[in-house]
Amino acid sequence: MSEQTEHRDLSYFRTKFEALTGFSPMPWQEQVFLRFLSDNVPSACDIPTGLGKTAVIGIWLLALALQAQRGEVRLPRRLVYVVNRRTVVDQATREAEQMREALATPALRMEAQALTGLCIGAADAPLAISTLRGQFADNAEWRVDPARAAIVVGTVDMIGSRLLFSGYGCGFKSRPLHAGFLGQDSLLVHDEAHLEPAFQNLIAAIETEQKRCHDIRPLRVMALTATSRDNHSACGLTDAERNPDSIPDAGKPLREVWKRIAAKKGIKFHSAEDEDAIPDKILALAKEHEDSGQAILLFLRRVDHVERVASQLPKKRTQTLTGTMRGHERDALVIGDCVFARFLPKPMLGVTPASGTVYLVCTSAGEVGVNISADHLVCDLTPFDSMAQRFGRVNRFGNGDARIDIVHSVPDSQEGDAPRAGDAGDLPGAGEADGAASPDIEAEDKNGEDADGDVSPYDRARTNTLRLLGRLAARDDGRRDASPRGLAVLPPADRQACFTPAPVILPVTDILFDAWALTSVREKMPGRPPVADWLHGIAEWEEPETHVGWRTEVGLLTGDLLEQTAPEDLLDDYPLKPHELLRDTRSRVEREIKNLAKEPENRLQPVWLRGDDGKVEVTTLADIVDADRMNLRGMTVLLPPKMGGLTVRGTLDGKAQFDEEIRYDVADDWKDEHGDSRRKRLWDDERAPRGMRLVCMIDCRPDAAEESDSEEASVRRWWRWYVQPRSADDDGSRAAENPQELGPHLEWATRYGTELVARLGLDDPAKTAIALAAGWHDRGKRRGIWQRAVGNRDYPATVLAKPAGGMNIANLNNYRHELGSLLEVLADGEFGPLPPEVQDLVLHFIASHHGRARPHFFEGEAFDNERPEAAAIEVAREAPRRFARLQRQYGRWGLAYLESLLRAADALASQAGPAGPPTTSPPGGVR
Repeated sequence: MSEQTEHRDLSYFRTKFEALTGFSPMPWQEQVFLRFLSDNVPSACDIPTGLGKTAVIGIWLLALALQAQRGEVRLPRRLVYVVNRRTVVDQATREAEQMREALATPALRMEAQALTGLCIGAADAPLAISTLRGQFADNAEWRVDPARAAIVVGTVDMIGSRLLFSGYGCGFKSRPLHAGFLGQDSLLVHDEAHLEPAFQNLIAAIETEQKRCHDIRPLRVMALTATSRDNHSACGLTDAERNPDSIPDAGKPLREVWKRIAAKKGIKFHSAEDEDAIPDKILALAKEHEDSGQAILLFLRRVDHVERVASQLPKKRTQTLTGTMRGHERDALVIGDCVFARFLPKPMLGVTPASGTVYLVCTSAGEVGVNISADHLVCDLTPFDSMAQRFGRVNRFGNGDARIDIVHSVPDSQEGDAPRAGDAGDLPGAGEADGAASPDIEAEDKNGEDADGDVSPYDRARTNTLRLLGRLAARDDGRRDASPRGLAVLPPADRQACFTPAPVILPVTDILFDAWALTSVREKMPGRPPVADWLHGIAEWEEPETHVGWRTEVGLLTGDLLEQTAPEDLLDDYPLKPHELLRDTRSRVEREIKNLAKEPENRLQPVWLRGDDGKVEVTTLADIVDADRMNLRGMTVLLPPKMGGLTVRGTLDGKAQFDEEIRYDVADDWKDEHGDSRRKRLWDDERAPRGMRLVCMIDCRPDAAEESDSEEASVRRWWRWYVQPRSADDDGSRAAENPQELGPHLEWATRYGTELVARLGLDDPAKTAIALAAGWHDRGKRRGIWQRAVGNRDYPATVLAKPAGGMNIANLNNYRHELGSLLEVLADGEFGPLPPEVQDLVLHFIASHHGRARPHFFEGEAFDNERPEAAAIEVAREAPRRFARLQRQYGRWGLAYLESLLRAADALASQAGPAGPPTTSPPGGVR
């Protein structure tokens, strides 16, 4: 890039970035923009907390928009932002919302037009947003139009499980779609990557494997961190940002960087007799701020310690935040809590922040991804990487002088003074910038065993952290300097020796990738373990977790009613969403489950146990508790609401009885950005909101007479489950806003498919195959059995592709229209002359467009009562062989991506209005 071109591009970026975010860009952000623009995405970016790491989202968006204006899009169209923990305030989500609003302003009109030009069909906005929770929670925006720019924000669990074809909360039908669109044409930004080394290792392995397999649109990976485990990084602060004295007349962005780097934060250490005495010491130190009128942040490692401290602080001025809260209550905390509002940099709309001294008491759930800033901090001791995150939540913007009080039970320290180990206040190696760790810090055995006794690797890291922090420069008031600048002088090797011990990182192999990609195999399969250990590694010092939720159907659908629809299918149609679930350690959940079972009326109540593989075991509370070896590791426990067990704060408590004031089943509280429900379960004559489509209908009194004057007639019978078409939990094609006849639907799908591959710049044979498959994929719906199942009384005069109402699945008798379509296409004279590679793709796209044929159709589905049985069996048998061939050719994620393009064309056609899709002139491809 010439100097003149660089100057022009930087001038553009400075103007547009301020219009997009409201801030002038920092120098490091300018350098990242230039790299994005030239398609040179850095593999890592090491930036201190509070210096705008999440601005990477806006940098990518502007670089993509400028490339689109120039007709040379090379950056991925989706940015996938992965946060480490289940945080409450997701800064990335807020910034994405603000950016989408900014795109509607005159200052960014050209960028909005360029991004709109990437889309096919009509789009409400040029940027799609989907997040783990809140109003944008998994709203399908990012996958309806794969050509549209999209931001997807989620946790390691949410994104990682989907990347590995095992999406938590996803049915088997949508798992390939999620894997394909997250794993292709995506830039995955891993925030605070040092906190999840196993996940970072996994996504790097996926990136390498995709390159080896020549995937269509390989995944790009960028790690963000404020406390890197490595001594080197691909990019970071510029020299000018690191050296405040280098530029006498610095502009506002540089001055802001220096202010945050030098933000005043002073540490004082306090010893406690033992771990159990720490909460009382923290409470006493917190109360020293009682008359300050300021916002005080408290961190404690253990949930019981959080509850103990919070219970003794002023109730109306204290809020808690733990990772064990149900998503519904965590979301409410963000939306309307006046105490929490005091810690936010910007006030929440319609919320008046609490006055006086306020307290926020947190576990590690408040450490990462939460854009809060307290005036002062009181906390217990954790490893260095965790402590650095805590420090980043106090005086975040350099506008005050924060007191940080650390309470510990390490015996070789003196209260109020620098910690000592031997005489460790002045350790060898202090002031060194590189090289090996100081001897006293490195003294731990690599296996975590202490020559002086058994000490866990985690506790050793905490002790090392105490010693290391004691070496920070002393301020005039005797406190230690914990500013980002003060922490930066600590030798990298010494910092790394104080990190949370890395978990055991399991090797990932091509065999495992193959096994996870077999998404139509729903049963447990040898050689296909659950993905959790590959997402987080195995940490012996951390307990496995269990999820808990409450659903009305658990207590209602019992006995013969379960024969109508299997629980697995119900949860496929109406997946568990993050706001419905809480998660806690296995031992804690098992203890509270036992407490629930102490109530005699609870023991025989039904419980659903859902495993990692999606299989559901219907059992009772008594059977769970009385089992010889109760083991709820990795399980999701679904309870009936009347069993209770939920507190008003959204935590699990086996002694909490049913309370009519608590909303247990919140499955329907999944709202869109306008506040409307994305799904509803309604009874009998209750009317569904306009535009919703029926996905499930349950007869809860199948033995009742159709007409009855008895009291029984007033009892609820028909339970109907609806979803918004664009929020459907599969690919969105099953639900249409209007009934569609088969001919127009196939025509519209062809037009969308043709335009989609053109905008994405795909080449043959995929380009031709997707367009052909779009026009042929639903031909099996011509069968009478399918038309009767959708209630088409005008058949055969009218052949429907999308009915006005729901479908009675039982009437299909396992007939699959995909298989019928394959038989139709194979007999079509236009198919035979096609090249073999196009034929293979066409047949696989048709077979897999509702989740089957990866690799097989299910037992009993190999039939078509209007075609010879032998032909149907042969077509079903060929599906696994064809899947294996194509996966070797296109890669696991590459094939899933191509499949999903057809599914997207089908979904877009399904959601078209009566006039069909808009007429456009797609470009010849911009990649």
